[in-house]
Amino acid sequence: MQLLDVTGPIEVFEAARRLGAHYRVLVASPDGNDIVAGSRTRVGADCAFAELPRRIDTLVVPGAPDWRATGADAQLVSTVAGAARRSRRTASVCAGAFVPAAAGLLDGRRATTHWELAADLARAYPQITLDADAIFVADGPIHTSAGITAGIDLCLALVEADHGAALARDVARHLVVFMQRPGGQAQFSVRLDLATTTESPLRRVLDDIVHDPTADHSLKALSDRAGFSVRHLTRVFQRELGVTPGATSSPSASKPPRAPAAQRRAARDDRPCQRLRLRRDDAPRVLARALSHARCPPRALPHHRGRTLRRRRRASSDT
Repeated sequence: MQLLDVTGPIEVFEAARRLGAHYRVLVASPDGNDIVAGSRTRVGADCAFAELPRRIDTLVVPGAPDWRATGADAQLVSTVAGAARRSRRTASVCAGAFVPAAAGLLDGRRATTHWELAADLARAYPQITLDADAIFVADGPIHTSAGITAGIDLCLALVEADHGAALARDVARHLVVFMQRPGGQAQFSVRLDLATTTESPLRRVLDDIVHDPTADHSLKALSDRAGFSVRHLTRVFQRELGVTPGATSSPSASKPPRAPAAQRRAARDDRPCQRLRLRRDDAPRVLARALSHARCPPRALPHHRGRTLRRRRRASSDT
């Protein structure tokens, strides 16, 4: 058993309980004895599998370092399948996805797991539609999450579904974690996707782009900031990052910094997506990409025609 796969969800639900939610957390083991995690930490069990309540609200299946053995444990798989039938919803954390997969609970559903195990899960259970980059996936009553701390993200989403965004945000603040983590498992942010050393002359350029995505990040502005000619700056970008400056600063770039910025703004806002205020450079395409990882699907965005956008930009410039 992976320790954080268990303690992360427990902390979320217990924090929610202290803030007024009605949760009662039980830790179950096959025989009711304590469990020793992979980190050699002992976790106390409240009951044996056979002693679980007849009706279960949320069943959470943690991962284990020896995920092959747990997925092949016929008794464990059968127990989880039976408990899932008595549960309102079933969730797995990290390698825990192999157990519900073996029980057939993920057949024909979207699912995710730790990125290191995604290929193994897809190969062993081709009937699953695997989303290897997702932090967590909900498909009907079945929820799966990525590695280790992603169980916290998943359980925060469950708390939000049960008790609303305000309480879930209070839990996230208490735990000092994102309520909605920006990016997927690949963490498509400019600073992480385009990693540089602290001594790199590009560090300040990238920091400026991420800090204020709507500022002037034209090729000339970037070269002035870096102290290079435009030609030399392009060479340095290609040598150190493998991309051109336009790949990080252009609104038409495949991974523009405006998308994570818009995503963070959407994650902090409880208003319906249609009422989210677009900044000057937040084209609907960019905000749609951000919202696909936040709280609503791109189809919820209003249909902005080019003429409408131009009119709004002109009005904002007049003020």
